[in-house]
Amino acid sequence: MIQILLVEDQSIVRSGIKMMIEQDVSLCVRAEASNGKEALEQLERHVIDLVIMDVSMPIMNGIESTQRIKAQWPTIRVLMLTTFNDEEYAMQALQYGANGFMLKTADPEHLIQSIHSCMNGGLSIHDHVTAKIMPRLLRQESTEPIQVELTKRERELVKLVGEGKTNKEIAAELYLSIGTVKNHLTQILHKLELRDRTQLAIYAVKNHLA
Repeated sequence: MIQILLVEDQSIVRSGIKMMIEQDVSLCVRAEASNGKEALEQLERHVIDLVIMDVSMPIMNGIESTQRIKAQWPTIRVLMLTTFNDEEYAMQALQYGANGFMLKTADPEHLIQSIHSCMNGGLSIHDHVTAKIMPRLLRQESTEPIQVELTKRERELVKLVGEGKTNKEIAAELYLSIGTVKNHLTQILHKLELRDRTQLAIYAVKNHLA
């Protein structure tokens, strides 16, 4: 079962999101917090797999707390959930290591899919947000292509990452184990001198692999 910390400053909204999440029997809201400071305190007390994080909160906002969470607990996934379709918020969250950025207008099924995508190694970004930030992400990357020769298998993996597929989906499509997919992606990131999956997805788009 996936253990979730739900961070949202409005208790009514938090209750509604919790009800949506727990429609899936594989998901459990283990702890709750009303701001980023409380979120860090809850992570000291509980074993958490994924944090669902509001952006705008008092005391400590979601962007700052995401940065601190990723610094202290790098294996914990963070899915940002906000009412603001703001590219600056999304850019900051992704730069600090967030694994997804969803709008609260998303339906329950989409939210649950995003949670599973994040847990399976995917990068889950709401379509409206993607449309805003992808041009900016591409501009930030070097205009010079990385001169590294990829094998046919590596190109297939990069293509699927660029298409937003999770490790589980990639494994199923290429008839590989999830562990093998993870190992390949780690080697590819090292080979291309890229930091994370987001940069790899951008690489795939810029080099016309996806």
